Amino acid sequence: MKVTGNSILITGGATGIGLALAEKFVSMDNEVAICGRREDKLKEAKGKLPSIHVRKCDVSREEDRRSLHDWVASDFAGMNVLVNNAGIQRQIDFTKGVTASQSDDEIDINFKAQVNLSALFIPMLSKQKEAAIVNVSSGLGFVPMAMFPVYCATKAAMHSFSVSLRQQLRDTSIKLFEVIPPAVYDTDLKEEPSEKNDWSISSTQMADAVLTGLEKNEYEITAGVTKNLISLSKSDLDQTFMRMNHV
Repeated sequence: MKVTGNSILITGGATGIGLALAEKFVSMDNEVAICGRREDKLKEAKGKLPSIHVRKCDVSREEDRRSLHDWVASDFAGMNVLVNNAGIQRQIDFTKGVTASQSDDEIDINFKAQVNLSALFIPMLSKQKEAAIVNVSSGLGFVPMAMFPVYCATKAAMHSFSVSLRQQLRDTSIKLFEVIPPAVYDTDLKEEPSEKNDWSISSTQMADAVLTGLEKNEYEITAGVTKNLISLSKSDLDQTFMRMNHV
């Protein structure tokens, strides 16, 4: 697909991969709108990228999703790319007791919101000559880490949803891309800051991979270790799972 001259909405676009994508897209002459839950981070993003449009929105809330859709339909009727990027990651130990809110947050933000936003925006996107939905999943959706059980499950669900939706959209103008990052150390995904290691890359490196993948029509865009993870998940899931979880 073309990577210039688009009108793009990025959820969770004020930090991490979302902000790195916004920066790349702006530099390539695209109109970019971002949304996020934290007004301070949206202001910081606007200060860094003055041309972007910002909207405070908690995608886990139905009323916020509908308000976001109405705002885009009113102000950016030519929007042709939806990037479902918003996500959170919680370390949850079910043996120690878990409140419903802990798991519900991840399910609502990482999966339910992406499904509902796709449903809301597909009618608009289908009117465009060339359009795309970009779903951000994770390598952990292919080989889970037990310390993040709900997160991994939501990302596995996002992969399955992306495969099915791509098939449903095959005769439309909408292309469905899945971005499958490894650990990205400079994001706000987790409650605690991540450390750079051999498994991780920067949000800028991930954004570069996304732009390259979009331009080449690579419908599953990987970077770092995720290409091997996907291969191993198909050939030797049990052994890879044990190695990742130090079993």
